[in-house]
Parts: sequence; C-alpha cells; structure tokens
Amino acid sequence: MPRYFFNVRHRPGVAGLARDPEGDELADVSAARKHALSEVRAMIARDRLVTIRDWMDCTFEITDEAGQPVLTVPFSNTVPGHEED
Repeated sequence: MPRYFFNVRHRPGVAGLARDPEGDELADVSAARKHALSEVRAMIARDRLVTIRDWMDCTFEITDEAGQPVLTVPFSNTVPGHEED
C-alpha cells in the first residue's frame, strides 16, 4: 500500500511548510483526500496550534514516498459549498 505524507502549509505560496515525517499508508489518492479532510476537521476541533489564526488559510500538500506532490487539499474544502469536484 502506498504511503502519503500530509504536509501543512499556512497561506499557500508562502514559505513555511510543516512536514509530516511519518505519513500514512492508504489505498490511493482518493483515500488520501478523504483522510486529509478528516484530519482537517480533527485539527480544527482540537485547535491546539495557537499560531494558526485562520484555518481556512491552510492547505495539506500531500506527497508520495518519493516526495512528489500528488494532491493539494485546502482546509476550506471542509466547509459546505467549498468542496472541490
């Protein structure tokens, strides 16, 4: 099963990427997207990262085991009406 890494960027296009050192084994990119959205909801609910003032300015930049980008998931996709098709 492939491993995906869920790196968090605050304000896309700006330096400052929090890298995921462990990643998660998931069946495919679709499963990675579902996992990312679930993680976003959990992160916002916990709200322990006090340096993040606006969660909607964050994205998951998901990479594969080779470090290649496979998907970007804006945290705003957790808000009804903002989902990507």
